[in-house]
Amino acid sequence: MPAEHSGDAPVLQLREMTKRYGEVVACDHVDLDLHRGEIHGILGENGAGKSTLMKMVIGLALPDAGTIRLDGEAVRLHDPVQAARHGIGMVHQHYSLVGALTVWENVALGEKGALDPGSTRDRVVEITERYGLEVDPDAYVRDLTAGVRQRVEIIKCLRHEPRIIILDEPTAVLTPAESEHLFEVLGEGVRREGWAVALVSHKLDEVLAATDRITIMRNGLVVDRVATADADAHSLAREMVGREVTLRTGAAAIGSVEAPAAAAGEAAEVKGEPILEVRDAATRAADGRVLLDGLSLEVHPGEVVGVAGVEGNGQTPLVRVLESLLRLETGSVRVDGEEIPTCRAGAMGAAGIAVIPADRHHSGCVPDMTVAENLVLGSVDRFAEWGLLKREDIKAHARVLIEEFDIHCPSCDTPLGQLSGGNQQRVVLAQALSVGPKVLVAHQPTRGLDVGAIEYIGGRITAAAESGIGVLLLSTDLGEIAALSDRIVVIYEGRIIGEMSRAEFDMERLGLLIGGSTAGEDAA
Repeated sequence: MPAEHSGDAPVLQLREMTKRYGEVVACDHVDLDLHRGEIHGILGENGAGKSTLMKMVIGLALPDAGTIRLDGEAVRLHDPVQAARHGIGMVHQHYSLVGALTVWENVALGEKGALDPGSTRDRVVEITERYGLEVDPDAYVRDLTAGVRQRVEIIKCLRHEPRIIILDEPTAVLTPAESEHLFEVLGEGVRREGWAVALVSHKLDEVLAATDRITIMRNGLVVDRVATADADAHSLAREMVGREVTLRTGAAAIGSVEAPAAAAGEAAEVKGEPILEVRDAATRAADGRVLLDGLSLEVHPGEVVGVAGVEGNGQTPLVRVLESLLRLETGSVRVDGEEIPTCRAGAMGAAGIAVIPADRHHSGCVPDMTVAENLVLGSVDRFAEWGLLKREDIKAHARVLIEEFDIHCPSCDTPLGQLSGGNQQRVVLAQALSVGPKVLVAHQPTRGLDVGAIEYIGGRITAAAESGIGVLLLSTDLGEIAALSDRIVVIYEGRIIGEMSRAEFDMERLGLLIGGSTAGEDAA
C-alpha cells in the first residue's frame, strides 16, 4: 500500500521494511513516508510492529530487508548515534534520566569529548527559551514532576537539532494541560523548523487533534493510511483492532475525557458500610519528604472509585501502604470494618486486598518465570504441601485462568517475558482476581497498552465491581477515570482535595482540582 502525500518529497522513506524475530514477523514489508512540516501518527496494538519499525529508523534494530532513504539517498543506520548524525532523534516513553543529576548534567550524558558545563547549561537555557519548555537547568531531576521530566527528555533530543523526531507515547504520564503544551511545542517546531514528526500513541483523540496523517498497523502490516481530516476515533479504533470497540470500557483507549453519554448518571448502588476505609493516612520518606498528608477515602462493595491526579502526588505511597510495603506514621486502613496493620508482610493480602501495580515488571510479575508460576504468585500456599510445590495443580490452575482471561500464549510453561505487554497484563489481572479479593487496587492498569488490551482490562475491572468487589482505580489517564469510575476523588500533594460522582462529572472542575485549585469546591 503506497504512501500518498501531495506536498514536497519525503525527508524519510521506508520501503519494504521487514524484521523477523524467529518465526514472528514483527514488520512485514512496511512502507512509510515522513514529510517536513507535518506530524504523522503511527497507530497499532501491542505487537502490531510500530515500535519495531521506529527502532529500525533510530538504529536500535537492523532490518532483515527493506530500504531507508533520507532525502532520497539510501542509508543504513546501525545505532542511535549514527541516526543522530543524520538528524533523527527519539523521545522514548520510559525516561532515561538520572534523578541524582541536574537537568543540564542529564542533557550532557552520553556526549563525546570533554565536558563543558557552561556551554551545556547555556544550550539548555537557549532551548527552553526558544520553545517555551520552562525547565530550570540547575534543578535535580529527582525533584521534577513527570511533565517536567518529559520536557528534559525533549531538550536532550533537541540539543542535537534533529530534523526528524520520533515520539513514543509522549503523554502517558502528563496532565491535559501538559499534553496541550507539548503539542504546542511540537506544532511550533513543525511550523518554524520544518520538523518531520512521527507520533506513536494509543490515544486516538490525541492523534486526531495533533497529526496531519495517520498510518495504522496490525500484525506487522500497514492496514490503512488516512488523512487526519478524514478520520474519526471509531473508525481508527476499528482498523487497529479489526473489530468494533465498545466505548463504555474503551473510552480511555480513544483518549476520551468526557463521561460517556450512554452512561451519564449511572453509578453503582452503594449499600452498607465501606469495604475499604483509609483514614487520615500520613507518612514521610526517609529524607523527610511528605508522602501522604492526612489522606482519607473509602470504597464501597461494587463501586469503582477513581483517583485522579498528576503522577507524584501520593498515588504510589498509597498503593505501597495497601501492598503492606509502607508503614503509616498516623492514620489507619480498614477492610470490612477491621483495622489492618500497615507494613506487616502479607497483612493486606490476607485481609482481601489484591493489587495491580503500576509497573508489572517491578512488582507484579517475574518475566523469567513461566505463565503458570506467575499466575500463583499471590496464592502459592494453596499449591504447596510439606514445603513442596504441586506442579501439576499449578498447571491445571493456570490452564483454567488462561482460558478465562483469554491469555494468548503457546503454553502455560512459556516464560512470561515472551508474551506481549497486553497478555502480560492479563496474567497480572488474572493473578489478582483469582484469589477472590474484597478490594481490587488497580494502579495505572492500562498504561502503555493498545486499544484492544485497554478495552479488555477496562471491561474486567467493570465486571469485578459488578460482582461486588470494591475497586480503587488510580490513573493519570482522565479518559480511563471518566470511563470506568462511579465516583472520582482527586489527590494532590498527598491528600484528597475534591470529589465528584459520575453524574457530577465536569472536566473543567476536574482539571482545576488536579492542578491543586480548590476554587469552587464549596459551591460544588
